[in-house]
Amino acid sequence: MPAESAEPDGAIETRGLEPVPDHERGGRVRELVPTWVAANISVLLLTMGAGLVIFNGLNLWQVLVVAVVAPVVSYGLVGLISIAGKRGGAPGMALSRAVFGQRGNLFPGALIWIARWGWETINAVSGAYAVLTVLDLLFGVKSNTVLIVVTLLLFVGCTFLVSGLGINALRVCSRWSTYLFGGFSVAVLGYLVAETDWSAVFAKPAGSTAMMVAGIGTIAAGGLSWVPSGPDFTRYLPRTASSRGMVGATIGGAALVVVPMVLMGAVMAVGTPDLATAQDPVSFIGELLPTWIAVPYLLVALVGMLLINSMSMYSAGFTAQTLGIRVPRAWAVSVNAAISLVFGFLLMVVATSFFGSFISFLTLLAVAFSAWIGVFGVDLWRGRAYDARALLDTGRSSAYWYRGGFAWQAMTAWGAALLVGLLFTKVDWFAGPLAGTWIGGNGLGWVAGIVTSGLLYAVLPHAAGPARTERPEGAGPEAEREPAGSLSN
Repeated sequence: MPAESAEPDGAIETRGLEPVPDHERGGRVRELVPTWVAANISVLLLTMGAGLVIFNGLNLWQVLVVAVVAPVVSYGLVGLISIAGKRGGAPGMALSRAVFGQRGNLFPGALIWIARWGWETINAVSGAYAVLTVLDLLFGVKSNTVLIVVTLLLFVGCTFLVSGLGINALRVCSRWSTYLFGGFSVAVLGYLVAETDWSAVFAKPAGSTAMMVAGIGTIAAGGLSWVPSGPDFTRYLPRTASSRGMVGATIGGAALVVVPMVLMGAVMAVGTPDLATAQDPVSFIGELLPTWIAVPYLLVALVGMLLINSMSMYSAGFTAQTLGIRVPRAWAVSVNAAISLVFGFLLMVVATSFFGSFISFLTLLAVAFSAWIGVFGVDLWRGRAYDARALLDTGRSSAYWYRGGFAWQAMTAWGAALLVGLLFTKVDWFAGPLAGTWIGGNGLGWVAGIVTSGLLYAVLPHAAGPARTERPEGAGPEAEREPAGSLSN
């Protein structure tokens, strides 16, 4: 008899870091498709697609290549790391304790938690701009400081509510937003096909291969930010769930949104070249589309951006708990909500260039996450099985205490990769000494980070782990350690 979730749809999730026992696991791999569709429903993809044309100088065919390759690379990594969720039944940053040690995990955990502040701020600002644009289109209400504060409060408040409810609420919202956004995107695409000057679009000369590579890195950076969160959304899947299916569903769900949105942004940029440089990344939709399409499209996109932030805050709550913040997950989320309010206000009122700030943030975000990805990925490939009791035991008795609470092999590889990634990175206000090389010039600092951490961790000796692997409550024989190098069921 198949396992069923103990928490029905709509129930408030009360489980925190503790691994999910087998008898509470249910669901199907295909449910990951709407999850990763919802994670990408953002009008920022239109702006990024426009940036590929305006700043990178690419033509439509090159943009198509970028739009296809980027989600395959980034969400392929999300899918692979998600396999740890079904193995260990716990959130990604809790499973990371087995790799870095109970104390060592605090360092990548803190960095990833801080990085989420920026991601949630960007999405809160985009959502607030969407509300302001709708108010302007329908009622002629113009933006002002008071209205900015009110819209930010409303958006972040709704985000806090949905993320606090937990995984089942996110699944329901993701499924319906997928249907709605898909329908309205088809309407927008149809309008663009009919109204666009295609001769001007196809007359655009090709850009350099280097700019294509850099474009792939820019689009992929958003997906990389979800890699540590992948296990958070697969820990309720049964252990028998197909690993290949999980990777395919993750890539497919993301690509369903990323490819058409980036292409639409590129087409829009040909007729509106100032799109990518606008301080407000949303209002251009009201200028390019008729109100009867623009308003419902923005409202649906607003729901999507709310879901993106809800998913991010959902994972951030777990990350905060792994850092020792001893409050329920829903309350841990409130810290990120408050921070995104403050930073969002500064970005909307003080910053002079949204797009420049956004690209700089994405670049640094990718570097911050890449160092962790390489170490955790190699550890997963080795066939890591997770001791449920040791994950929750943060004291010296934990099997994941290692030496003084640190797995020095993982910490060494992570620290070295972080340094290497920064050496090759260049943003508006920072440039590493190797940023002018081919790797740095093509925006591949994050790739250098993943390769460095993965190779270094692979050649260093294994950390001494548990003498035996304890299965979580209700686990069957399939929970035993998988052979090294196995990413199968």
